[in-house]
Amino acid sequence: MATNPDPQQFQACLTPEGVLRDIQINLLECKVCFEKFCTQQRGRRPQNLSCGHVLCLECIKTLSHPLLKMLECPFCRQLCSADSTSHCQALCDLQELLLSWRPESSAHPHKAKQSVSLAAGINSTGLSFSAAFGSWGTLINPTGIAILGSAGTIFVVHGGEKRVLVFNTRGRELNSFGPSGKSSEEVCYPVDVAVTLSGYVVVTDAGDKSVKIFTYRGKHVLTVKESFQMPWGVDTDCSEHILVSDTLAGTLSHVRVDVGLGVVVDHRVPVSELQHPKAVACCQASGNMAVIEHCSDDDHQPVTHHHHHHHHTRLKVFSKDFHLLYETDSFRLTMQSTLRLRMSSVVFDGGDLLVADSTEGMIWSLRRLQDDLLLTPLVGDRLTRPVGLVSFNDTLLVLDAGDHTVKIYCPESDVGSKHPSFKSS
Repeated sequence: MATNPDPQQFQACLTPEGVLRDIQINLLECKVCFEKFCTQQRGRRPQNLSCGHVLCLECIKTLSHPLLKMLECPFCRQLCSADSTSHCQALCDLQELLLSWRPESSAHPHKAKQSVSLAAGINSTGLSFSAAFGSWGTLINPTGIAILGSAGTIFVVHGGEKRVLVFNTRGRELNSFGPSGKSSEEVCYPVDVAVTLSGYVVVTDAGDKSVKIFTYRGKHVLTVKESFQMPWGVDTDCSEHILVSDTLAGTLSHVRVDVGLGVVVDHRVPVSELQHPKAVACCQASGNMAVIEHCSDDDHQPVTHHHHHHHHTRLKVFSKDFHLLYETDSFRLTMQSTLRLRMSSVVFDGGDLLVADSTEGMIWSLRRLQDDLLLTPLVGDRLTRPVGLVSFNDTLLVLDAGDHTVKIYCPESDVGSKHPSFKSS
């Protein structure tokens, strides 16, 4: 259903920096291989398919049937002839125009500044875009990401026929499971995913309001339904207990299961009266937990036209005993950054937190300094709508729902390879 756009959101998109970023990401690179279009390189020239979508010539050749010379458009699935493509001169002209006047320092207007951290971790190094995989067709409206650290295996939940996709660190699909359906062993509407240290995969299913547990290879182990109204975010602690936010009940649940017997040992609700909690993260070292709430306008915040269509978000951090340590919200953080921050995901990096900002297409570092919080930009290159984060061995994986991809960011010194592999922890 069509809705009237928020005038202030529309105005924000029209800033020069916002326009440049959108053009770079959405127009001037191939959405299959993520390489920039280039007239000087024959394989990187932008070509129009008969359906209207644009790919580089190299990807058209790769996707085409060698004998039939036909390919299925990866975006709209229309069958197109590889011999009937035409050169997209308009994009080439646009690229030349931008290069002719844009200062070099503005090549990536939102590229994060290198931040300095008091503790070792991602925060202590500058991160640069290294690789991406997925795109529409492979990932359909992805919502959650997790990684099995010991194997470096990535799990993503999305809206495809098999709801859970498993990748290696080079983006090659290893497995898929969780067929769409309404039985207790199938996944109807996945929202988030987590992986225990021993390799069990936990999925929140908003379709039948349950939490489902699978083995590493996709065999169904257990479905937890009791007490949930709308389970949303999920993570696990170092004891392999499951943390689940319930966005309707306003709670954070702590669930202990015996996967061998396939039974729930204990299900308690240590935190309640939250405002539509969604993303959840647990620090494996300290046991601290972070929850992002999606609050209504009248919840302790001045009502302005700016927030009429844009509810603010709030971050709460709890100790391992579920005592509130501190909290902040997007309204306070916006006063630091002058940007319209909307937190969509969170992950621990040492003692600090990394939060995804789905409005500005940014990843921010949030560090607590005594009673104050310092917000620092970390990553903004090539991001459109980040909804999931995984931090692993100085590498950051970002699930971008804007173009249905997983994007990998590494320290500057490690970006020599297009597809770096993770080290085992």
